[in-house]
Amino acid sequence: MNLNMKNKESSKSTVSYVENVQVLESKHSSPNISMQDSALDGNRMKAISISDHETPQALEEQSKPDLLWSRIRHTMREPFSEFFGMFIVILFGDGVVAQVVLSSGEKGSYQSINWGWGIGVMLGVYASGVSGAHLNPAVTFTNCVYRKFPWRKFPTYMLAQILGALCASLVVYANYKSAIDIFEGGSDIRTVGLNTSTAGIFCTYPAPFMTKTGQFFSEFIASTILMFCIYSLGDAKHGAGNLVQLGLFFVIFGIGACFGWETGYAINLARDFGPRLASYFLGYGQEVWSAGNYYFWVPMVSPFFGCLFGAWLYDVFIFTGESPINTPWMGLKLLIPGGGKSKKEESPV
Repeated sequence: MNLNMKNKESSKSTVSYVENVQVLESKHSSPNISMQDSALDGNRMKAISISDHETPQALEEQSKPDLLWSRIRHTMREPFSEFFGMFIVILFGDGVVAQVVLSSGEKGSYQSINWGWGIGVMLGVYASGVSGAHLNPAVTFTNCVYRKFPWRKFPTYMLAQILGALCASLVVYANYKSAIDIFEGGSDIRTVGLNTSTAGIFCTYPAPFMTKTGQFFSEFIASTILMFCIYSLGDAKHGAGNLVQLGLFFVIFGIGACFGWETGYAINLARDFGPRLASYFLGYGQEVWSAGNYYFWVPMVSPFFGCLFGAWLYDVFIFTGESPINTPWMGLKLLIPGGGKSKKEESPV
């Protein structure tokens, strides 16, 4: 009798415990997820509906509405990134030159110019991280050669960089127009190569004593230093990590302080050609092309050779990662038709 009573009480307590657990589970179950059975082609399936919270994928889709501008931005955000990165570089660089020149040195010195360009490059790199912050057609070209950057992107990157530099120089001109008018001696006077000329605010001109060979070599050596340091700072294993931008500030400052006097250290087609084109349209005339014995082509061409050589030096003597230099014949075999194919690819099936 006592045993039966104990069994009944144990059974009741077990049922009570199960019921309590079910009640607790129903109280603490998530109100956002409901399970329902649905039939699909005769098969029993369980469907989960989420009422309050969406999945990360759904939220991502909602954050990208199917709008025309959203599609344009998604397609063009890398060129936009290069445009605004270069815009910032020239805004600071040409801006500091304008302040120093137009104030006749009262509001800055040559070292102020180096500071301005260094800061401009550093901030431009921060602003254009989406695209890799090339900010220089020669750097983009070199990355295509040594780092497998897609060649199809090179034209759009270069165009974006040139347009960014051109637009920024127009903003600098608009900001300093009154001072330029006074410095030049009138609103309709724009000159190149005189003591009161302001063309040098926007693009570079060589020192009068420079020969064509000297002009080319000056830009070549500065561009070589630039590219070697870019690959050194950006090395995934031994680089500067999060301090790359600060490192580039010191690189630009150092190049300007040590190698900038003779040619103005353009070291960048976009930095020089964009503002030069803008100054031509602003009334500085044909002399923007003919000055310095037609110097204009030197900063357009020399940086490509310098950057290629700087990257070659780094990859030959330091870099051990993926590079044409670290292939048979230091990449020269890739120039031979079929030279880049492995034996497995060349052998018949």
